[in-house]
Amino acid sequence: MIGMGLNREAEIMSRDASPRTIYLKDYRPPSYLIDQVDLLFTLRERETRVHSRFRVRLNPAGEGGPLVLDGEGLRTFGVWVDGKELAPDAYQLTDTSLTLPNPDNRFILETEVELAPETNTALEGLYRSNGMFCTQCEAEGFRKITWFIDRPDVMAAFTVRIEADKTQYPVLLSNGNPMDAGDLPDGRHFAVWDDPFPKPCYLFALVAGDLDHVEGYHTTPSGRSVRLRIYTEAENIDRCDHALRSLQKAMTWDEEHYGRECDLDVYNIVAVNDFNMGAMENKGLNIFNAKFVLANPESATDADYLAVEAVIAHEYFHNWTGNRITCRDWFQLSLKEGFTVFRDQAFSADMGAREAKRIEDVRLLRSHQFAEDAGPMAHPVRPDSYMEINNFYTVTVYEKGAEVVRMQANLLGPELFRKATDLYFDRHDGHAVTTDDFVQCMADASGRDLTQFKHWYDYAGTPELRVTSEYDETAGRYSLRFRQQTPDSPGQTGKPPFHIPVAVSLLGKYGAGLLPEGTRMLELTEREQAFVFEGIGQRPVPSLLRGFSAPVKIKYDYSDEELMFLMAKDSDGFNRWDAAQALAQRLILRMVADRREGVGMSVDDGFIKAFRIALIDRSSAPSLLAEILTLPSESYLGDQMAEVDVDGLFLARETLRERIGGVLREELLAVLDANLEEESYQFTPEGVGTRRLKNLALSYLMARGSRLALDLCLDQYGARSNMTDVMAALSLLADTNVSEREEALADFYDWWQDDPLVLDKWFAVQATSRREDTLQQVKRLTGHRAFSIKNPNKVRALIGAFCSGNPVRFHAADGSGYQFLADRVLELDRLNPQVAARMLRLMSRWRRYDEGRRGLMQGQLERVLRTDGLSKDVFEIASKSLEGA
Repeated sequence: MIGMGLNREAEIMSRDASPRTIYLKDYRPPSYLIDQVDLLFTLRERETRVHSRFRVRLNPAGEGGPLVLDGEGLRTFGVWVDGKELAPDAYQLTDTSLTLPNPDNRFILETEVELAPETNTALEGLYRSNGMFCTQCEAEGFRKITWFIDRPDVMAAFTVRIEADKTQYPVLLSNGNPMDAGDLPDGRHFAVWDDPFPKPCYLFALVAGDLDHVEGYHTTPSGRSVRLRIYTEAENIDRCDHALRSLQKAMTWDEEHYGRECDLDVYNIVAVNDFNMGAMENKGLNIFNAKFVLANPESATDADYLAVEAVIAHEYFHNWTGNRITCRDWFQLSLKEGFTVFRDQAFSADMGAREAKRIEDVRLLRSHQFAEDAGPMAHPVRPDSYMEINNFYTVTVYEKGAEVVRMQANLLGPELFRKATDLYFDRHDGHAVTTDDFVQCMADASGRDLTQFKHWYDYAGTPELRVTSEYDETAGRYSLRFRQQTPDSPGQTGKPPFHIPVAVSLLGKYGAGLLPEGTRMLELTEREQAFVFEGIGQRPVPSLLRGFSAPVKIKYDYSDEELMFLMAKDSDGFNRWDAAQALAQRLILRMVADRREGVGMSVDDGFIKAFRIALIDRSSAPSLLAEILTLPSESYLGDQMAEVDVDGLFLARETLRERIGGVLREELLAVLDANLEEESYQFTPEGVGTRRLKNLALSYLMARGSRLALDLCLDQYGARSNMTDVMAALSLLADTNVSEREEALADFYDWWQDDPLVLDKWFAVQATSRREDTLQQVKRLTGHRAFSIKNPNKVRALIGAFCSGNPVRFHAADGSGYQFLADRVLELDRLNPQVAARMLRLMSRWRRYDEGRRGLMQGQLERVLRTDGLSKDVFEIASKSLEGA
């Protein structure tokens, strides 16, 4: 950690000292356990003192030996055992460990250390953000606060006393319930918090600051009243109501769907500006990136509202799936994250537009997780090794992990799945367990053998299903034959067949289902498997993988006409969208191929006809129509090519957008007119869908480049009716070369220059502009007074948005985008290695590109890897990306 000279060497690695790899197979139970933790924090900006008192005992399941405590950046002032201070030669102290060679079986251990929160730019452990103290301890941040056995299978009850200046830090918060508070000499005060539920140290939290709050209450089914508070700076207090309502809805939903009540008297959420992640589920004191708390119609878009609701729910649901039951070791991270993502996805679907939510989740999975599974960073849902655990907070662990839970729910059905989760909570409450334990509960509750299903946790890669069909008209018999294959991934070849649930329906001429049950769940367990359907009186169109029942790639030789039929007639909203995506993908990739052959790019009339039919559809929800009418992204399309054609994809997709905007001008204008809102902003599923469809129509009109479209866009921006419409218009203007573009950007900045969260949108909209000068503008903005390389939100909004959300400019043929990213990664690595490593991932799939771009990306990765003093976070990403090069 930066700020304490003795430990900087523990956080960085030279090229000649590669980080150590940690393996799942080497897991051993801890030699010692800690039952009770008492902490005293004497908070000061530059020199905070932490006095720790632990009740330690020998673990009968452990191997005994010395007691080894983890620590980083700790200036140690003393060590005591059973009240007696130890001489320096009675223990061993290094930059990263404190060892007691021969401790008793039971004893009280005390330590006193000093930290420097003011200079902690890594934002792990205890640090300062916008004038307040706060913590982030997952995964291994607690060792930067005090000496401890920093692993999730050591669970203890915590009592915390915080002392600080009363004027600067009137609010003092920690986990659990408030026990005591009072004044101290010299203008200081204290607060005592007690959390009676044993927890791993990564769930410890502390906040001290000058904060205001909104307050509410929730009454549980058992009659307990829980006080709820959302804390933030006073100037933002009017933007917390949505977060409070979201928390109350999440608590009710968890009671109704899983029978889980809140177990504390108070539940607090704090919004902070400097945070590496989205939020943290610390027991009773959730610390949130302010982005996922603050929202009102003037400053937040529909996407922001949805994200606040989902993330608030996610962190609350962790109280049972993560806190009361936690993971035995960090290889089991998906035990808590996969299950909790599954739960928050179900909650969001119940709160909003169910079909649109499922599409959103699958789009993220396909565009990011499938890509991760196909690249050098591929790893199983339960990894078998890591160098730096922070690098494994990935879409595989979270989103694919959620899909693995969803498949178990699909296989068991609602009643048995609820029975299995009840068993899981009852059997493992208060314990640190594994994904195997979770699956065993599914098996025990259902009576099913799920041994083969565990392959989903053990193997990386996305299974591919090739499907063929046969129809015997005379016998009325239809058959589907499946063949599954999972590609090789780093360290894993020759993978066995998976247990895959595939939901199917057979559709007749007018879209009616031909199966008596509507949808049938097929279970694939063999490499090749056939399923026969009797009594089918006409050749059907198969609707495969309905609702995306498994995270697989499915290949069936649909004709264009069959895709158009599914796009219009399928009763499964997800498969309507999927058919539209497949049709657009087929057309765009053909246009790219034509360009390569020197043939002009043409747009198929059949596609335009299908698009027109969808545009004039008034029977479907606007949210679903907006998804159906959205073209696949360039990044996703690139993943469908053997070698990504950056320029070809950009030109083909833009040509298609322009054609849609021209040929379907009147239909698009009609959609705009039909979805204009006369009332004030309402965050409802209907309102979100209406705005999404309206702004999509405007984007197609703007792609054509007419004066009428520009005037409509300027009018929408100028109306300032809500941030969703303002940002939709501003993002479209940012792509243009008209003079009004600069006027709008300047106006927006003047309007919101004192709001850091809204300014993130201003940075991002410029970073994702498709103009040729975008990289120059991004470089200029890194020097803007509102930008700080030390703030993760700003880094993601400007640098991350450009490198991940603007493929045609980031992948410029001259390699300037790659050099820019490598420069920023090296700059970040000395401040915040965790954020730096996440940025570097954007070049990890360099082998997918043409020879020129491959060489340029490889060169920048090698340059990063050659750099002295590289963190293990960045070292792991760079070295794995280059493996075998």
